[in-house]
Amino acid sequence: MFGIGGGELFFIIIVVLMLFGSDKIPEIARTLGKGMRQLKDATNDIKSEIHKSADVDGIKKTFTEIGNNDTATSVSEEIAKVKEDIEDMSGPIKRQY
Repeated sequence: MFGIGGGELFFIIIVVLMLFGSDKIPEIARTLGKGMRQLKDATNDIKSEIHKSADVDGIKKTFTEIGNNDTATSVSEEIAKVKEDIEDMSGPIKRQY
């Protein structure tokens, strides 16, 4: 970047005072401040939306990977086998009563 020295800054202030007058400077400064604040808020909103979108896409991708994973299927199969085994074991016990 470039730096502004003391002499250059003084020259800019003199030019601004000559163009606008001392009574208009505070109003111009307020307007510039409001404009910069709106620009900063808009930039932060855009960044926030991008981050939210990236997070949602990441979550969707994770669920898709889990859904396509053989681990979920094998866990479901194992649970079904355990249920069958429990039913087989509890069958004779229930008949005794």
